[in-house]
Amino acid sequence: MKVKRNVLLNPGPATTTDTVKEAQVVPDICPREEEFAELMRSLRFDLLKTVHASPDKYTCVLFCGSGTINIDICLNSLLPEGKKVMILNNGAYSSRAVEVCNYYGLPLKELRYPFDERPDLKEAEEALKADPDIALVYTTHNETGTGIMNPIREIGALAHKYNACFVVDTTSTLAMVPIDIEKENIDFCMASAQKGIMGMAGLSFIIGNKAMLEASKDYPKRSYYCNLYLQYDYFEKTGEMHFTPPVQTVYAAVQALKEYFEEGEMPKWERHTRVFRAIHEGLDRLGFKDVIRPEWQTGLVVAVRYPDDENWSFEKVHNYCYERGFTIYPGKIASLNTFRLCALGAIDEEDIREFFKVFEQALKECGVAVPVRYNENA
Repeated sequence: MKVKRNVLLNPGPATTTDTVKEAQVVPDICPREEEFAELMRSLRFDLLKTVHASPDKYTCVLFCGSGTINIDICLNSLLPEGKKVMILNNGAYSSRAVEVCNYYGLPLKELRYPFDERPDLKEAEEALKADPDIALVYTTHNETGTGIMNPIREIGALAHKYNACFVVDTTSTLAMVPIDIEKENIDFCMASAQKGIMGMAGLSFIIGNKAMLEASKDYPKRSYYCNLYLQYDYFEKTGEMHFTPPVQTVYAAVQALKEYFEEGEMPKWERHTRVFRAIHEGLDRLGFKDVIRPEWQTGLVVAVRYPDDENWSFEKVHNYCYERGFTIYPGKIASLNTFRLCALGAIDEEDIREFFKVFEQALKECGVAVPVRYNENA
């Protein structure tokens, strides 16, 4: 099978290998067969290894859906009756968690920060100390809209100091940035198959503390489909998802995870770092400016300011690159015009060098001055 290879510089779905694509072409099978249940049992066990989680203490629960389903599940499933969520919000994806809480009517304490600043740990501790009803602390590891990395280890330590469960959205870091669930003080983390493990969209998973998950059995049931304990319990009893799984996507995830372990955690992170460095080198050469200060960048997403040039058109530049096999992505900052380049997927620095040849030509075709210009106050 020969499939045209596109280089996706968007934050997921990521560029995949041909072998992952091919893994979806399998004989039709009923997902209630023991053979398929065994496949999912193995996948759940292997996903624990991506964050060095002991199967004695932690479990992995699979769901059918995009990454947002994990946010919904954790927030509606893990909050005890009469207790409160605290969200440290400095971007679009932690804002999404706020929206989930508001949708369910969950009691909420939101600590809001500018998109280019990290959460204030002192303020977080003061909030926890002042309100013993806070039972769940939530934040995003890498805010994918900007590429800022939040200090999850320190936030987790504060959550545990005040007896709160710590939930982290690791959708855009798990299986990319090395994560040790114990060292980072994480109780529950999450991701989707199309991100770090470089599988296909449609399968998401939550890795979490087994005892805390089992305690949630007695918490209010706020959703039927999106309840963490119900799905976990069904897996434990039957080896199956409660409802129909994305069968072919599961086969692709199994292959992707196999390739993840073959490449290795650190070599894979080193490759993403090479790609990230090459992105910065290309942007610097063309005169573009970052949004996030370098020392706070996760190493996966670069949010780039639009240049102050009347000929700049993201749509035209995007279309020129897309027609030549490269995808760039619009920004996700309400107050600032940006685009994003991401170091995810099955790509390496040579792909980035080829991309910048096309990107520079796109700028010239649009009449954008190179190097690009910014007003003095930009």
